[in-house]
Amino acid sequence: MDPVELTAPGLLLRAWRARDARAVLAALREPEVERWNPQGVRDEAGAREWLRRRADPTALDRLSLAVTDAADGSLLGGASLFQIHDGNASIGYWTAAAARGRGVASRAVTALGGWAFAHLGVHRIELCHAVANPASCRVAARAGYPIEGTMRDSHRYGDGRRHDEHLHARLATDPDPGPG
Repeated sequence: MDPVELTAPGLLLRAWRARDARAVLAALREPEVERWNPQGVRDEAGAREWLRRRADPTALDRLSLAVTDAADGSLLGGASLFQIHDGNASIGYWTAAAARGRGVASRAVTALGGWAFAHLGVHRIELCHAVANPASCRVAARAGYPIEGTMRDSHRYGDGRRHDEHLHARLATDPDPGPG
């Protein structure tokens, strides 16, 4: 996949860089990120490996981008498309602790999803989150992903337990949700 760089109000979504390792390590070790987006990153070497996997230019079924502050370049989170196949994809995201409550995730999801519809020809994007994570439910709603149902015990999260998940989805034919 060709390099992708997207903008959203106040945000720049860009390829991961090796120099993001320290910021990634700090963000992924934060308790709420570890709980809902367990990545298993424990040290800077692990962060570098995590970055290497996400920056793989040969991957055709996924795209992972750093979500940064457009003004100062600081890392605010991450957003990814994955399981891209046959007009479908899934979208995921995480937000660094200092960036929460500012609409970062919903703007990033809106930008990345819109790009996937326009440039990859994707028709349907699914977004799943633990029912016990109401902040992610708000992100999905703001980004225009209506809830379709609850999947029981569908995913094991960072606390080691299986959680029910809400399934949200957006279609290319759905109305534009705005800037997120």
